[in-house]
Amino acid sequence: MEKNSKIYVAGHRGMVGSAIVRELKKQGYNNIITRTHAELDLCRQEAVEKFFAEEKPEYVFLAAAKVGGIEANQSALADFMYYNMTLEMNVIHSAWQNGCKKLEFLGSSCIYPRLAPQPMSEDCLLTSELEKTNEAYALAKISGLKYCEFLNKQYGTDYISVMPTNLYGPNDNYHPTHSHVLPALIRRFHEAKEAGLKSVTCWGDGSPLREFLYVDDLANLCVFLMNNYSGNETVNAGTGKELTIKELTTLVAKIVGYEGEILWDPSKPNGTPRKLLDVSKAKELGWTYTTELEDGIRLTYEDFLNNPMRAER
Repeated sequence: MEKNSKIYVAGHRGMVGSAIVRELKKQGYNNIITRTHAELDLCRQEAVEKFFAEEKPEYVFLAAAKVGGIEANQSALADFMYYNMTLEMNVIHSAWQNGCKKLEFLGSSCIYPRLAPQPMSEDCLLTSELEKTNEAYALAKISGLKYCEFLNKQYGTDYISVMPTNLYGPNDNYHPTHSHVLPALIRRFHEAKEAGLKSVTCWGDGSPLREFLYVDDLANLCVFLMNNYSGNETVNAGTGKELTIKELTTLVAKIVGYEGEILWDPSKPNGTPRKLLDVSKAKELGWTYTTELEDGIRLTYEDFLNNPMRAER
């Protein structure tokens, strides 16, 4: 990409999209196109086709998605599949129709099988069944990355895919029921501290192992890959480090300053037992993360405190 290349970031108001915009501006890119949902509904094919025909972006970062944690996924399986699959196909297809030089598709580590060998390498995709609690979202993301792959094979496009591990950071969604585990814990422990609650009950038994990547590190990788990688195989984005959900809750409680008891409700689902990405490909390409988890959680908690309206989403 040149510094004045026309770059469209789809989903620029979300956690990932906003981080990509910050990174692009930080690196001196000065021709960034964005549209709010009110300005452009990516599920409306005619509107998306009109936008691409008029703007002709040279590069596209596809970070727009309907996302959520276990409860949100389980309660709206059809919505997660329809919304994500529709917007992906609309954007990718219109990019191809209008001669986009390169597109980068953002997926999720949930595309990999529930019981995939750990750490999960890019080639374990579609080797066994998915985790049922987010199967609809995973299938939509698999469809998006496969469509990029098939366009490359059939038409010679240069469309790539990035599969991040669990993300967190500024502009996250702190909704009490629809958010992912880390921002949900930040909100829960903060409110418990404010209310003086003696205990907080968390879902499951705390045993699942999870990996977390600070979103600004992901954004740095996304720009790096757009400039340095071409290929049909997706690239994993993570730290290569993991901890249990129980260890995570203890760390979040410490950073937030909650000193009460942490209880567990094993009647609630744990989700996938373990999700650690093999990040050797990104390392071989010359990239590695820079933000350690404790530092990243502190920055995220500051974001939560300084932007109270985000907690209402």
